[in-house]
Amino acid sequence: MFKNYFRIALRNFWRNKVFSLINIAGLSIGISAALVIFLIVQYDFSFDKFHKDPERIFRIVTYGMWDGKETHTRTVPLPLLSAVKKEVSGLEGTAPFYTLYDDMKVIVDRRVFRNQPDIILAGEQYFDIFQYQWLAGSPSSALKEPYQVVLTEGRAKAYFPGLSPATIIGRQITYFDSIPVRVAGVVKDWKENTDFVFKEFISLSTSQGNELKNSYSWDEWGSTTSASQFFIKLSKNTSAAAVERQLGAIMTKYRPDYAKGTAKNPQRWHAWVLSPLSDVHLGLDYGSFDTVRQAHKPTLYGLLILGLVLLVLACINFVNLTTAQASQRAKEVGIRKTIGSSKRQLVTQFLYETFFLTLVATLVSIALVPVLLKIFSDFIPEGLHPNWFGHPILLAFLGLLVIVVSLLSGFYPALVLSRYRPVEVLKGQGAVSGGQTKRTLLRRTLTVSQFVIAQTLVIATLIVGKQIHYMLTTDMGFKKEAIVNLRMPNRTDSVRKLHEVLENELRNLPGIEQVSLGGPAPSYQGTSATTMTYNDGKKDISTSVMLKSGDSNYLSLYHIPLLAGRAPHPCDTMREVVINESYAQFLGFQHPEQAVGRYVRRGAGDYHGSILSIVGVMKDFHSGSMHQAIKPLVFTTNKQWNSQLHLALKPQTAGDPKWSTTIAAIEKAFKSLYPEADFKYTFYDEAIAKFYKSEQDIESLLKWATGIAVFISCLGMLGLVIYTTTLRKKEIGVRKVLGASVTQIVTLLSKDFMALVAIAILIAAPLSWWGMHAWMQDFAYRTAISWWIFGMAALGMAGVALLTLCLQTLRAATTNPVESLRTE
Repeated sequence: MFKNYFRIALRNFWRNKVFSLINIAGLSIGISAALVIFLIVQYDFSFDKFHKDPERIFRIVTYGMWDGKETHTRTVPLPLLSAVKKEVSGLEGTAPFYTLYDDMKVIVDRRVFRNQPDIILAGEQYFDIFQYQWLAGSPSSALKEPYQVVLTEGRAKAYFPGLSPATIIGRQITYFDSIPVRVAGVVKDWKENTDFVFKEFISLSTSQGNELKNSYSWDEWGSTTSASQFFIKLSKNTSAAAVERQLGAIMTKYRPDYAKGTAKNPQRWHAWVLSPLSDVHLGLDYGSFDTVRQAHKPTLYGLLILGLVLLVLACINFVNLTTAQASQRAKEVGIRKTIGSSKRQLVTQFLYETFFLTLVATLVSIALVPVLLKIFSDFIPEGLHPNWFGHPILLAFLGLLVIVVSLLSGFYPALVLSRYRPVEVLKGQGAVSGGQTKRTLLRRTLTVSQFVIAQTLVIATLIVGKQIHYMLTTDMGFKKEAIVNLRMPNRTDSVRKLHEVLENELRNLPGIEQVSLGGPAPSYQGTSATTMTYNDGKKDISTSVMLKSGDSNYLSLYHIPLLAGRAPHPCDTMREVVINESYAQFLGFQHPEQAVGRYVRRGAGDYHGSILSIVGVMKDFHSGSMHQAIKPLVFTTNKQWNSQLHLALKPQTAGDPKWSTTIAAIEKAFKSLYPEADFKYTFYDEAIAKFYKSEQDIESLLKWATGIAVFISCLGMLGLVIYTTTLRKKEIGVRKVLGASVTQIVTLLSKDFMALVAIAILIAAPLSWWGMHAWMQDFAYRTAISWWIFGMAALGMAGVALLTLCLQTLRAATTNPVESLRTE
């Protein structure tokens, strides 16, 4: 029986090749979209699921309010590490670590390895929480003492080729040019998807017994950096809420100026809370690590909905096209019923035909997926590679997809075809009578639904694109064009002296307008902050401020204007600062000039740090992306923090050297001082664009999804037009005989369909406005949702729909009426 069904399905496929290929094309596009989206979502949700008891692993982060707005940061002050170990109960372990910069110089047996990434300073219990398979050494003692390091197997093979893990134990590795450590363990690399991609784990206590101690604020409750992370594992019977209450007690004890309920300003408070392990990869509020890609859980859920929508669109398209062609199979149904076929047998046969087309479409989709992944490789995760036969979940999803799509696409057309009455069909009436009004209403509803989805996606794409353009082109408060950032080698004293030598050499190059030696650029993805206190004569005013550093040319190079005062004088430590106007307003100064000459103290409460003189007030600028509001910030000239060269290039005008020539000259000067170092530079405007990569990825996905939705919707409308012109074939013939022109007939046939498009536009406009208004609340600074976006989207959709209509209505209007009116 099934063999017979297959033979019939194959014959019908061959008899209606164009119709079948359109059906397969629509289904394969929808299924391909669903497969790609499933692969992305499944990949991102698989991160760090392999750890033991992952539901009990949390990261301590900082949540708070700033003038009524929520603030989130993954950073915590370093003194909290020891306070938690001493004062918090109910913990199975603590795992603080500090990510080091990604251009580390490592010396092994007099061999130099440069630009080594994925190195951290890790607490002694790190391997108790994040468990590895040990090839040599012991997790209980590997990081217990200073000057110890644990290597992953891959990194151990790179440093000690040909040696077994056991023989590597005790070998020496030198970091920071002068800090020797001993290998205390070797672990296998994780093969599973993880954000913890670290390859070298130096004991955290190593940083407290040498010159590194000055690089970290181990005793400052008010200083934080995005390089610091703090993970804990709860005991089996401990709740996250219980630990958060204890953290609140620590905040009240050591930071009463910020603790909720005790803070002097109730609109500004902080609390240390627990963020689950899964949020490291899926939660954008607190971020991940500076060097890894992060996903966004709401976006993934949105992708799932988008995949389902595209799949449903493909199924609607199939229903419209199949029922539109039903009249061609009416006599076949009549004859089958006459010779004894039951309704159940007919439904089964038509479902089997749908299953056959769906199976073919799925095979086509599987072939398309690698192509789509390559086309969209810019935003597809690098580790995503479909393994069709080695992944049980993927195979199950494919099987479920074929069954569900077959039922969704085939059940209604099968019912329609199986209900034809043999007597009426064989008289030539079955395809055009009885129940047509209800079926037409359903098809029109499905078509409107298709265009509502397509129109919503078009509007969303335009608004996302407008917001991205706004973020990339709006004035951020500093110059970003024609500026090159050059990362300098290690920050040791001997190397730091060469930084100034290179700076002086580059100033004389004809293609360079200005040079500055400083810390990171005005806006970058990492953060460094400290607490500062100002006494206004009545009370202390404390707050967390962002830190920026650079020489006396830094502010002028980036065109950051001073509203009052002057730039700080060069110094090896923090003595003078320039504050931004937001900080000046926070301190209560009505005019910038009032802040100049005042003093702030680094630290708060019982901690009394250095006294700093405010020598200037600068205009506000965005120190991060436009997701975040501008916060208090200070600029200083601490030479210890200067690790980058900032180069303003001259405009490329006639007679001036080209930028490529200037960069080649910069590289030559760099290599003359650092012959073994890699020359790495970035154009700053390109770095700014990376802030919004996730939004640009969303825009690309929306463009892709919108194109699919519009294409499938037009196919669905084409199906409805085919059905209608077939139904009104004789009416068209009579009108032509009575003198109707082609234009009149096209207008007559098209106006009803354009009314459906108009209804879809009216429904889609408020829906898309509501959705995009909610999406844009994530940005502290955002563009307006302009009315012209809706008008442009409506005109575009109407134009595409009209073009689709004309393809079929012109054909129907120009058909010879003799062919339309004859009965046989």
